[in-house]
Amino acid sequence: MMDEGALVRDAQHGDLDSFNRLVLHYQELAYNLALRMLNDEASAEDATQTAFISAYNHLNSFRGGSFKAWVMRMVTNTCYDELRRIKRRPTTPLEPVNDEDDEEIESPYWMADDHNPTPEQAMDRRELESAIQHCLTDLPDDFRAVVIMVDVEGLDYQEVSEAIGKPLGTVKSRLARARMKMRDCLQGYWELLPANFRLKLEERA
Repeated sequence: MMDEGALVRDAQHGDLDSFNRLVLHYQELAYNLALRMLNDEASAEDATQTAFISAYNHLNSFRGGSFKAWVMRMVTNTCYDELRRIKRRPTTPLEPVNDEDDEEIESPYWMADDHNPTPEQAMDRRELESAIQHCLTDLPDDFRAVVIMVDVEGLDYQEVSEAIGKPLGTVKSRLARARMKMRDCLQGYWELLPANFRLKLEERA
């Protein structure tokens, strides 16, 4: 098991090897978040590198807690900066969805993973993955960041709260709204959805 706290302390005292071990541990998570946010491999690589450089330069400002969440905040902010730079915005208007329920929110059905798929199922899965990414790209930036971190990367609500610098209630509200938008968007890809996904869509309609 990696002793994250010890590595962070050593890195703060100038041990570059310790920082590099932290980078190796979190770089895949960081890159996947950036790729989902930016939908471009080169931009995601640049954003990940920029985020880790920023993390290294600001190591002394880290005061404890989840280092993973702290790094994800660096990545998220870097992606926001890039999205603002290229002026990427949703192509269709998005209406807000009221959600006052503060209960735990179950994982969405579109992120379910099939084990041992047939070649045909694997192809359908790739097409569905493309549809999911399209729908993610159409989300507002702050909605997209939350749904990626929770539903794709598996961060818990507290980590996401720290990563975006917002309270838990905001995380849950954004997540519920993002999932609603994803559901509505994926209805446009009805033929790609597995039968059990379609049934759940019909139940929630």
